[in-house]
Amino acid sequence: MLPAVDLFGEKKEAKALSVTQLVRRMKNLLEIQLGEQWVEGEVSNLRKQGSGHWYFSLKDENAQISCAMFGARRRPGAEALQDGVKVRVFAEPSVYEARGQLQIIVQKVERAGQGDLQARFEALKRKLEAEGLFDAARKRPLPNFPRTVGIVTSGTGAAIEDILHVMGRRAPWVKPVLFPVRVQGRGAEREIAEAIRRMGEAERHGIPPCDLLIIGRGGGSLEDLWNFNEEVVARAIAACPLPVISAVGHEIDFTIADFVADRRAPTPSAAAEMAVPDGEALRQQVEIVGRRMKRRVDERLERLDLILSNARRGVLSRGGERLLREPAMRLDAVRGQLSSAVTARWRERHAAVHSLAMRLSLMKPERQVAQRLERLAGLSRQLERAGKAALEERGDRLDHLGGLLRALGPESAFERGFSITTKADGSIVRSIADVNNGEVIQTKVRDGVVESRVEV
Repeated sequence: MLPAVDLFGEKKEAKALSVTQLVRRMKNLLEIQLGEQWVEGEVSNLRKQGSGHWYFSLKDENAQISCAMFGARRRPGAEALQDGVKVRVFAEPSVYEARGQLQIIVQKVERAGQGDLQARFEALKRKLEAEGLFDAARKRPLPNFPRTVGIVTSGTGAAIEDILHVMGRRAPWVKPVLFPVRVQGRGAEREIAEAIRRMGEAERHGIPPCDLLIIGRGGGSLEDLWNFNEEVVARAIAACPLPVISAVGHEIDFTIADFVADRRAPTPSAAAEMAVPDGEALRQQVEIVGRRMKRRVDERLERLDLILSNARRGVLSRGGERLLREPAMRLDAVRGQLSSAVTARWRERHAAVHSLAMRLSLMKPERQVAQRLERLAGLSRQLERAGKAALEERGDRLDHLGGLLRALGPESAFERGFSITTKADGSIVRSIADVNNGEVIQTKVRDGVVESRVEV
C-alpha cells in the first residue's frame, strides 16, 4: 500500500479496517445491493438443531452456499427440506461475522417446480371461474336433517376417522356411506371423479342413496393435494346432483375443488360438523320450546282466571254466575285441550327420541358383525350342499362314461374274439398290401401278443 501524503508533503499511514469492520461492510453490501432473492438448488448436509434452527447447504453442479433457517418449523414449506431434494428458497444473502462465511437466511421453501404447479392452478381457476363454476348462484344449500351422508376419501387415512368420530358424536342416527379412493399419486384424480359420479347415481350402481356428499383428505404439501386441483375432479363436482362439501387439507390449504363445491370446510372434522346437526343441541332446543309453550299456556290460563275472578266480583256478582257458567265450561274444555296438546306433543318428542335410540342400538357394530357372521355361515352351508351335489353328479357321469368306454373300447373287442395286427414300427396292418414277404408282424389278442413271419 502506498503511503498517504498530507498537504505539507509529510508521509502518513493509511488507516486500516479491522476484520470486523470489513466483514460488516461486506454483509451490509450484500444485504443492501442484493436483498431477498429466490434461489434454487439441491439440499445437502441438513442439520436440525434442538433450538429449532435448521442449517443446510444448497448446491448445484458448480457451486454451493450455506443456508440458515431460524425457527424452521414455523416457516412455510419447511417440511420439503430433505437431503437430496431440489428446492426453491426465498432468502436474504448475508455474512456470518464470527467466521466471515457467506450464507443466506431462508424465509420460506418450495419444492422445485412448485411455481409451475401454482401457475397451472391459477390458469385452471381463471378458466373455471369464467365458465361460472364458482358462482354463488349455483351453490346449493345443505339439507338440515340428512339421513345418509356419502364420503369420498381414503379408507385408511385420518380424515375418515375424524369424520366418523364427529358424525357419531353429533348425529349417531345418520348413516355414513364410504366410497374409498386413492387421494394422492398419479391417476388418483380419475378415481375421485368416478367415485363422485357414482355417488351421484347411487341406485344405478347399487349404492345407498345419499342426501349430501363429503370429499377430501388430510393435509399435505401442494403436490400431495394436487389431485383435487385437476379439472376432471372439478367437473365431477359441478355435475354431481348432490350438495358437495369439500374438505381438503388444513385451514390454510385451498384447492380448485373448494371453489367448485357447494361448501368449503377447513378440515374433514369441520365438514362433518357442517353435514349433520348436533343431536344434543336439538334435544335442548326441544326442551326449551316445550317449556316456552307450557309457560305461555299457563300465562294465558292465569289471565283468563283473573278476568273471570274480576267479573265475578264486579257487576256480575249478582246472578253473574249463571252468565259465566257456559264460558267457564268452554274455558275448562280449552284448558283440557291445551293440556292434552302439550302432553301429546311431549309424548311425540319422547317417542322420536326413543326411536332414534333404538336405531342407534341397531347400528351397533357388534350387532351388525353378528348378523353378517350368521349370514356367512348360512351361505357356507349352501355352498357345501351345492358342492356335494355337484360332485355326486360328476361322479355318476364319470361312472356312466367308464361303462360306455368298457363296452365300446378295444378291450371289449378282444373279448369278442377280435385282434389287432401291427408291423414292427407299430403301424396297423389293414391289407395284405401293407406287408412284405419275410416281415415280422405282431398280433394282439385278448390275453397276449403273437409274433409271426409273413410268407407269401
